[in-house]
Amino acid sequence: MLGPGSRALYYLMVAMLHALSLIPDFILYPIGVACGFIAYLLDRRHVKIGLKNLSFAFPDRPLDERKRILRASYVNLGRAGAEYIRMGGFFYRRLKERVGYDRLEYFHELKARDPKRGILVLSAHFGNFELLAIAHAMHGYPISLVHHTQRFLAGDAIATFVRDRAGVDTLRKHSAARAVLRALKDGGVIGIPFDQNAKRSEALFLPFFGEPASTTSGLARIAVLSGAAVVPAFIVRQPDNRSHRIMIHDEIPLQRSGEPERDIEENTRRFLKAVEDTVRRYPEQFLWTHRRYKTRPRGMAPVYDETPRHRHRDAAKARA
Repeated sequence: MLGPGSRALYYLMVAMLHALSLIPDFILYPIGVACGFIAYLLDRRHVKIGLKNLSFAFPDRPLDERKRILRASYVNLGRAGAEYIRMGGFFYRRLKERVGYDRLEYFHELKARDPKRGILVLSAHFGNFELLAIAHAMHGYPISLVHHTQRFLAGDAIATFVRDRAGVDTLRKHSAARAVLRALKDGGVIGIPFDQNAKRSEALFLPFFGEPASTTSGLARIAVLSGAAVVPAFIVRQPDNRSHRIMIHDEIPLQRSGEPERDIEENTRRFLKAVEDTVRRYPEQFLWTHRRYKTRPRGMAPVYDETPRHRHRDAAKARA
C-alpha cells in the first residue's frame, strides 16, 4: 500500500512516462544509448563490480575486451531504458511487433502434450529482460512473474503497472511459493529470473563461470513438487538494436535418483549452466553489475571491495 508521498510520486512518474513516450524513436534510442554510455563512464562502483565478474567469466580475454563487453552491457541497458518508456507510455502494444520467437512451436508442443502441466520459464537479467514477459503476454500467452518487492515503493508500483496492463501477473517473492505451485497445478506459465545472488539460508554454492555462486535451490524444489517443465527462454536483442527474439530452449530434464538433496543440487547445477551458456554466447547483453558472488562459502574471502556504508546496508538487508 502506497503512502501519500509515494502515491503522488507514482502518479508523477506515470505522467512522465506517458509524456516521454511521445518522443520518436530516432531521438529516444540515441538518448538511451548516450545515457548508457555516460553511466558507464560515471558509475565507478558498479563498473568495478562488472569488471570483477567479467574476470571470472572470461579470464583469458584482455582487460580492454572485458571493458568493451561491460560498456556494451551499459549501452544495452540504455536502449532497454528507452524501450521501458515505450512500455510505460502511450502505444505500448506496438512493441509486440518488434518481438519475434525462435521455436515457439516447441512451446505449443509442450502445452499440447499435457495442457494441465505447468511451465517454469528459466531466464535471467539478460537482453531487455522486462520485455520478455510483457511481449509474451501481449502475444496472447498468459504468464506470471516472480517479483521481489523493491524498497523504492513508487518505482515498484510503476513496474507492477507496466506489467499488469500488458497482461503479466505479478507474484510477490515473499509469498510466491504457494502461489507458484497453485498456478502450476492449473497449467500456468511462471517466469523465474535465475541469475541473482541468494541468501545463505536458501543457497547452494555452485559454479557460475567457474566461481562458487550462491544460488537458490527453490526452483529445483518447486519443479520436483509440481512436476512442471523447466524451459529456458531468453530475449535476445537483434543486430538492428531495436528488434528482439525470444529464444526458447529444450526442457531441462530433471534428475530423480531417489536421493532428494543430491537431485536438488544436480538440477540446480543444470539450470545455472543454461544461463551461463546463453551469457557466453551474448555477453554484451547480460547484466554484469549485479554482485553475483556477494554471499561466499564460509571461509572464503569476499569478492567485492565494499565501503563500510555498503557493508552496513547489506547487514541491515540481511536482518530484514
